[in-house]
Amino acid sequence: MKNTSGQDLAGRRIAITGAGRGIGRATAAELVRRGATVCIGDIDAGCVRDTAEALGPSVTSSVLDVTDSASFAAFLDQARSDMGGLDVLINNAGVMPIGPFLEQSEEIVRRSTDINLIGPILGMRLALPDMLARGRGHIVNVSSSAGKAAVPGGLNYGAQKAGLVHLTEGARIEFAGRGVDFTCVIPFFTNTDLISGTKGARLVRTVEPEEVAREIATAIVKRKKDVYTPGLLRPLLAMQPLVGRRLRDGMYRALGAYDTFLDVDRSRRSDYDRRINGN
Repeated sequence: MKNTSGQDLAGRRIAITGAGRGIGRATAAELVRRGATVCIGDIDAGCVRDTAEALGPSVTSSVLDVTDSASFAAFLDQARSDMGGLDVLINNAGVMPIGPFLEQSEEIVRRSTDINLIGPILGMRLALPDMLARGRGHIVNVSSSAGKAAVPGGLNYGAQKAGLVHLTEGARIEFAGRGVDFTCVIPFFTNTDLISGTKGARLVRTVEPEEVAREIATAIVKRKKDVYTPGLLRPLLAMQPLVGRRLRDGMYRALGAYDTFLDVDRSRRSDYDRRINGN
């Protein structure tokens, strides 16, 4: 894949949520490499501070709880103060609780919905007024292939990410012609803590966070409406409604895709589970 490099994001002021690790951290690094100034937020104070220090002087950081509107507002205020304004908000923060639907606690269902869906809604409500007033800006929402394809063991997560897909598309239509761009990022299994203990899938390869980061950066430059990583994902997801449920289900079962979120090594996933449960 040809990499768009250089300083094509020079002067852009970008805030990223959930950027202490994973896709968020990789995206911050890529944006800085391409000339942007970045403010990163994460609920893990030590992690986000260490990440900012590691990425250099073009990155500042703040503790951020995306489920709390006051915390989100403070983060965006700091981003504007640190960078002299805000051009792009990347709603990246997310958690992925997986397993049998009826075995997931109400607490984790509510907590993950607050992080994965309510958080981006709050961020958009806080960032959009200024962008609309200026007639320019960009909102990037990081969803998931799970938001486009239902998977056993991922009912709650998939519903939350599907909501984010529709939120992004609805905003694109509602605010059309007012100078603000909206991008929905749809990565497949990405090699971060979120997939700890899973086996991946045989149909589409697992991608690296740096690949997703490059696609996000390019989407900002080119004002893309959708990003699929890897690119094969777009035609595969587009094909689903055309083949019918019976054929699709049979194919996915044969490939083991429907076992991905159910056949999980919980011992390998225990650290991540504890973290997303707030323990």
